[in-house]
Amino acid sequence: MAGTGGLGELERAVMDVLWDRDDAEPVTVRAVTDALAERKPAYTTVMTVLDRLAKKGFVLRERDGRAWSYRPAASRDAYVARLMLDALDLTGDREAALAHFARSVSNPEAEALSQALDRHRKSG
Repeated sequence: MAGTGGLGELERAVMDVLWDRDDAEPVTVRAVTDALAERKPAYTTVMTVLDRLAKKGFVLRERDGRAWSYRPAASRDAYVARLMLDALDLTGDREAALAHFARSVSNPEAEALSQALDRHRKSG
């Protein structure tokens, strides 16, 4: 997943369709358009968004006959983690930002973070 920054509203909706799939099979533009039926996007709009996401490195695409099929380049968790790291880059004091973040999470979230840090320390 190249680049930094967030996704636009329609880009996020398209990524949600890809991330919410149970299997890792690539999907066609038609399948994504159908999944977004409530929003009523044009097929060509979804095709343009998926092309843009591929150029940004958010999706991988492969030929499927005459059409392209798409799948996420990284998981939703990896995307959110990248956003969090990008946000840390905006501060002049990463330690203070992390401390503030740690004070703002719930007890279960703090426990999950503590366990993740323990695993990180043991593996590194």
